[in-house]
Amino acid sequence: MTIAALYRYPVKSMLGETLSRAVIDERGVIGDRAYAVLDVETGIVASAKVPKRWATLLAFSAAYAGEPVPGEAAPPVVITFPDGSTRRSDDPDIDQALSDVLGREVKLITTPPDGVAFEELWVDIEGVERAELGPEHIIEATTKRQEDTGEAISHFDVAGFAPPGRFYDLCAMHVITESTLARLRELAPDSDFDARRYRPNIVLSGTEPGFVENDWPGREMTLGDDVRLAFSFQTMRCVMTTMAQQDLPEDRNTLRTVAKNNRIDISHPVVGGKWACAGVYADVSAGGEVAVGDAHA
Repeated sequence: MTIAALYRYPVKSMLGETLSRAVIDERGVIGDRAYAVLDVETGIVASAKVPKRWATLLAFSAAYAGEPVPGEAAPPVVITFPDGSTRRSDDPDIDQALSDVLGREVKLITTPPDGVAFEELWVDIEGVERAELGPEHIIEATTKRQEDTGEAISHFDVAGFAPPGRFYDLCAMHVITESTLARLRELAPDSDFDARRYRPNIVLSGTEPGFVENDWPGREMTLGDDVRLAFSFQTMRCVMTTMAQQDLPEDRNTLRTVAKNNRIDISHPVVGGKWACAGVYADVSAGGEVAVGDAHA
């Protein structure tokens, strides 16, 4: 089993960077989700998980102007706008520039406010019951508003199960295997199950076929010489995996395929229940440096 790809996303919900090497500490890949866009009106961290309001975030990309250093503040990022123009995160008018394109007053931030949340749409997909995406009791308990379509929108705490300070959805690390992506392609050959849809930090190759990550929670894995990951629970999938980005088209069938073929009963005191899953979350037991081509020990 080897590392096939490494990814880092400097700004939450924007496209990120493909890396050849990555430094990992207890909070995940150095520089990952260090920035986020904050909606001034609501105080919510913007997430493309609510497409009507924030789908345009996936038309932006972000890359560091200099390599992040462990233990230091994240360096500035260069943000490429949908029209191809670029601005830096430390430009004095960056908030206004982002607000003009996104159509809402926003701020680019690096420190999560206390108790800050992000939103997630429970998308209506033909042939899929809402409860096939996630547990109905969690959907009902977290719903704060509805889209004008009637679709529920939940609020979740940012980095609910990760060390504080970065803008993760839930956990510090997300891993997916090429075997899971290959199995999804077998199930729906007309859809494109590109790894970019799933925004992992690490893609692994050389595993057994099928949804192998389903059996990893509770186990540990060493990557390279030093990095050790403790797998926590399978990664729940949402509308964001269906959305258009770069050369990938919008495709609701990508989420439908997961919901119909890989619903996992997650054992967890907070998010326990059956979810549509692909990939696995992990905590960092030991940090270090990894590179594409490194093997699992």
